[in-house]
Amino acid sequence: MPATTRTTLRRGLAAAALPLLIGALASCGYGSDAKNDEKKVAAEGEKLSADTVRLGYFPNLTHATALVGDQEGILQKELGGTKLVPTTFNAGPSEIEALNADSIDIGFIGPSPSINGYVKTKGTNLRIIGGSASGGVKLVVNPAKIKTLDDLKGKKIATPQLGNTQDVAFLNWISEKGWKVDAQSGKGDVSVVRTDNKVTPNAYASGAIDGAWVPEPTASKLVSDGAKVLLDESDLWPNKKFVITNIIVSQKFLKAHPDVVEAFLRGAVKTNEWINANPDKAKASANAKLKGLSGKALGDKVIDAAWPSIQFTNDPLAATLQSQADHAVKAGLLKKPELAGIYDLKPLNKVLKAAGQPEVSDAGLGAK
Repeated sequence: MPATTRTTLRRGLAAAALPLLIGALASCGYGSDAKNDEKKVAAEGEKLSADTVRLGYFPNLTHATALVGDQEGILQKELGGTKLVPTTFNAGPSEIEALNADSIDIGFIGPSPSINGYVKTKGTNLRIIGGSASGGVKLVVNPAKIKTLDDLKGKKIATPQLGNTQDVAFLNWISEKGWKVDAQSGKGDVSVVRTDNKVTPNAYASGAIDGAWVPEPTASKLVSDGAKVLLDESDLWPNKKFVITNIIVSQKFLKAHPDVVEAFLRGAVKTNEWINANPDKAKASANAKLKGLSGKALGDKVIDAAWPSIQFTNDPLAATLQSQADHAVKAGLLKKPELAGIYDLKPLNKVLKAAGQPEVSDAGLGAK
């Protein structure tokens, strides 16, 4: 775990108002903590109200809207003469810190860091302005040790980080099984071992863990090493859909540059449309971008297994964000948050209406 992340986590644990939440809710990515990767596609055409838009995202398949939109130049095309300046992050806290420090304007990020960022600033800094992806999270296990879900009792199962989106989901699943686990220590009927996604495959290979509740491509990397998928988290949600990636924006940037935000969302919508219409090309595009960012592409066996489990959607699936917050409260990781106002979907719905697509709901959590 990087020193910055450890520091952020310690601060979060010490915060009286939000024990465990602030700084602890991370997402899962690959690559450097903050890596500039300005798109070579030229900013051409009429410039909008901002010279640049600074974008944050993770080099991770659940952020493929950003990967593909950047790689194919779709986002830049919609921005015209306003230059897209991307930066990649490993974890939610660092991206939220960048947004709060006015180092990025718009970001792709998971639900738990979105909640964290909103609550930490008492609702004054970020808004969720769109969805990006659903699904892409699996429970994978050592088939020699675990053959059924009941066999998890007494085993060591990894999640990416204390209080992150997958950690909350697994703790909630354990609770619904009637098993007991101390959320902070991870000790109980199941041992929840918080392990960075980058080292989870090695932990599995060494026998330090018996399985993991993790996002893609980590899940498929483990499968390529002999693990077996025991549960797809999508099966636990209504209509098999739950938010895994949101699009957020700083309220300051939204207020100052609504035309840029609208153009960016138009690019995201067009990117998702292209991804869904051209899955093989989109998969190759995302992998090419990953190679450009990290120097190494995912193997065909890994990406071919991972890609179909992720649904790319403009809908932020707002009701599932509330459910995930409720799960964190139930697990003792979060005091009940006030999420009213976390969404502003008016720009997205304007874009969707113009594209002849149905509008999406904020589940009553929209800004007034």
